[in-house]
Amino acid sequence: MPSLSAAEARLCQVISTRFSAMLADLRQFVLFRTGPGPGQAEQLDAFRTAMLARLASVGGSWHLIPGNASPAWLKKPGDSGPSSPPPTAIIRNFNPAAPGSAAGRAVLLAGHLDTVHPTTGDFAGLNIAADQSTATGPGTVDMKGGIVLALHALEALAECGIPVHWSFLLNSDEETGSFASDQTIRSEASLLHNQTRIFAAGLAFEPAVGGAARADAPRPSTWKLALARGGSGQFHLATTGRRAHVGRDFAAGVSAVDALCRTIIAAHAASDPARGICVNISPLWCPDATNVVAGEAAAWGNVRYPDPQAGQHLQAALAALATDPAAMPAVAVNSTFSRPAKPADDATRALAARYQQCCCDLGGELEFMTSAGVCDGNNMQAAGLPTIDTLGICGGGLHTTTEWVELSSMVHRCQCLALLIGRLARGA
Repeated sequence: MPSLSAAEARLCQVISTRFSAMLADLRQFVLFRTGPGPGQAEQLDAFRTAMLARLASVGGSWHLIPGNASPAWLKKPGDSGPSSPPPTAIIRNFNPAAPGSAAGRAVLLAGHLDTVHPTTGDFAGLNIAADQSTATGPGTVDMKGGIVLALHALEALAECGIPVHWSFLLNSDEETGSFASDQTIRSEASLLHNQTRIFAAGLAFEPAVGGAARADAPRPSTWKLALARGGSGQFHLATTGRRAHVGRDFAAGVSAVDALCRTIIAAHAASDPARGICVNISPLWCPDATNVVAGEAAAWGNVRYPDPQAGQHLQAALAALATDPAAMPAVAVNSTFSRPAKPADDATRALAARYQQCCCDLGGELEFMTSAGVCDGNNMQAAGLPTIDTLGICGGGLHTTTEWVELSSMVHRCQCLALLIGRLARGA
């Protein structure tokens, strides 16, 4: 039988009346086309402004933190994007300089406003299935649906008079690596007052794990929470050769493309999929014509790794590919391993167990798993804050034009989240 206090039972009842409001918010949020392309910055600003207004209505005061520039080598020829790094919004309902009862019991919530779906194209808006059980649309599951749940959980807690202290961090570059917001995420997660960590836990709203690529596929009997995550890094290989005319002076040339190909093969050799170590390289670039021995070439890549030790080994293996800049051909290597692995340590397991109990108290089930995907939860936990990060809506098809959500999950997932926040706030 569910084990809820009278206050928790009322909280869940209030949330059960919010389905229509949650659906209306999801519809509005999906209309903000916050993926890459023309007008992205304006769409991000509009979505952020809407969120700031709603969170202000439940006692939040906000400020924007300027974004940090990402490494210049990450930008590929022809890339378009914001002219400056996007800011990160922090909205708090307590004073971090004098947190009072918030110290040690506040909760850090994190969500990202951006998606992978371009600002142009036909995949737009919220499209509800004929049976009303699912909906598709850009960012529905990753993660506008999750932001809807977090917003309504805070509003319901306030409506029920349940005191909680929270900070809501909203960044705009999670899908591109959180380079602009990483420092802000870690700084907020590390807040101290009189040597006491202000936040008891970090919660992020990536979708629940288990959904298939399409809404018409069978649903999982039990949705999962990613208890542990691997890490991720980005790297850049740049080679320099000597240009020459292919027909007249081929032997005098030194091909940067040949050097790049050899370097790519050496980099890929570090992959060990059985151990969760993946080195993926794409795209490739060279500015020279087919009748010119290439003078320069470059490639960009992404790595995934299961634990900090594997990450250190990978970074060292990539660095070892570099050659003397005066050599011909020359190989330069840049890398940044900005998403550290997120192990399932004791504190994170305890936090996940508390969320699992909330699900059980509402008559549901939850399983744990390990994910090779990465998110801002990696960065939050790397700052020392126990974090769980698949607390969002149920669905699937992430990063595709079949992205979908299970509408019936909204109320239950919001109730579980509100219970967890309330229990963390009172140390229960």
